[in-house]
Amino acid sequence: MPNGTSLGSASCSWWASRIGKSTYLQKPGMNAISSDAIRLLLADDATIQTIHGQVFATMRYLLRRRIALGRPVTYVDATHLTPAERAPYVRIARALRCDLEAVFFDVPVEICQQRNRLRQRVVPDEVIAAMQAKLVPPAVEKASTGLPS
Repeated sequence: MPNGTSLGSASCSWWASRIGKSTYLQKPGMNAISSDAIRLLLADDATIQTIHGQVFATMRYLLRRRIALGRPVTYVDATHLTPAERAPYVRIARALRCDLEAVFFDVPVEICQQRNRLRQRVVPDEVIAAMQAKLVPPAVEKASTGLPS
């Protein structure tokens, strides 16, 4: 793996459901590894929430394969609310000597809930509130990883 290969801007797009992560990553040329897309591939249903282990193992596998293929940027689309959820991506970047960048969406929960109500697949307000309560925002000085060096 060449040193400096980037896991990508928005390698971890962090925050709760309905914040705009996937919309942001729909820009031309931004092909994301999406937890919802993996759920759809594995279980024929993007809403299945009982197969997290398989979903995130698949996402990390695909990320490592893209790096091995020399892809200059890989985008990962999932919530990653806590440092522990972000840690595997930090470990992959360190092990493969790649850059890791992240986009943290700092949007009030009320805005997420408003946007959610306009979507075809609506997540209950209490689920979004629970995700917000679980969220551990990355520190500004650690914005690229959310974890200590």
